[in-house]
Amino acid sequence: MRVVELAGIGPSPFAAMLLADLGADVIRIERPGEPSLPVPLAPEHDLLRRGRPSVLLDLKHPGGLATARALVDRADVLVEGYRPGVAERLGLGPDECLERNPRLVYGRMTGWGQDGPLAQAAGHDIGYVAITGALHAIGRAGGPPQVPVNLVGDFGGGALYLVVGVLAALLEARTSGRGQVVDAAIVDGTAHLSSLVVGLVSAGLWSDRRGTNLLDTGAPFYDVYETSDGGWMAVGPLEPVFYAELLRLLDLTGAAPDRLDLRQWPALRAVLADTFRTRTRDEWAAVFDGTDACVEPVLSYAEAPGHPHLAARGTYVERHGVVQPAPAPRFSRTPAVLGTPPSSPGADTRTALAAWGIDDVEGLLASGAAAEATEAAETDAPTRTP
Repeated sequence: MRVVELAGIGPSPFAAMLLADLGADVIRIERPGEPSLPVPLAPEHDLLRRGRPSVLLDLKHPGGLATARALVDRADVLVEGYRPGVAERLGLGPDECLERNPRLVYGRMTGWGQDGPLAQAAGHDIGYVAITGALHAIGRAGGPPQVPVNLVGDFGGGALYLVVGVLAALLEARTSGRGQVVDAAIVDGTAHLSSLVVGLVSAGLWSDRRGTNLLDTGAPFYDVYETSDGGWMAVGPLEPVFYAELLRLLDLTGAAPDRLDLRQWPALRAVLADTFRTRTRDEWAAVFDGTDACVEPVLSYAEAPGHPHLAARGTYVERHGVVQPAPAPRFSRTPAVLGTPPSSPGADTRTALAAWGIDDVEGLLASGAAAEATEAAETDAPTRTP
């Protein structure tokens, strides 16, 4: 599968990275002076760039636009993360591309979607998850909503839904012979991710009061507890048999308040908190290791690769001097493998264009239609969505 990626930030490069991890032949088109991440990051640590070459094309130059269109002609998928209308103004909108390549799947990644009152507004993950209800649901009772990094919006509700949509459209194109546009909006995907909770709310089984429900730290047996050294343990034995194991290992069998009596929950939380403060995180981790109590240490990203289970599975790997998540999911017959390390903008212009069958690359470079690394100037934080 060949994919043309019109470079963006956040969810669209994550989607392209995931497709590359799974074996797609992805080529990343970047523009001179294009906005980059809002924080300085050396290319080798920008893991969302991994697995695919970067070419630098001036899409306002006739030769650069013609080259991009020639790449689209050869592609199965195009992925872009511009504000609505930007790709059209560049001459690479879905109408132009699908006319040239009717089987193309055109994947569009935005925060607000291609239409609606906010379609042209700037935005970021925090705002997208805010209006869907998801942000309101995350946090402790009596406290403010807690921002879940940008995992729920950008990458969960955004990039993963774009990839699912692209793959579904590719399957459909095998039957129909026709491509189509995939409009992946973070607000739509985040709302869809919330289906279980929305159903519970509609049934009266989930309160809109944050931190009072079974899975949002409202229950004392589904929460995190501080240890004597300032670490934390994640506690989640929802089922009675697992909860009984928790009490046994804490030496609280018969002594803990009744968890079925909601009036006793504050007392139960206090007992659990006092007990976990008696040992260090690693000491408790050893107590619960290999048991069915559903208790695990809360590890940092720096610590996680060293966890015995993740190490055994190779969940994190070191490649090109950088520790990073391995491709996921796993396949029995066609395993995904890490490809090339992240490329600087334009680092692969010559080789990648030639590999995709573009003629006269030297002429493109001489005319300014294409460029090599170092010509993509660093800029301030990006203003486009997402």
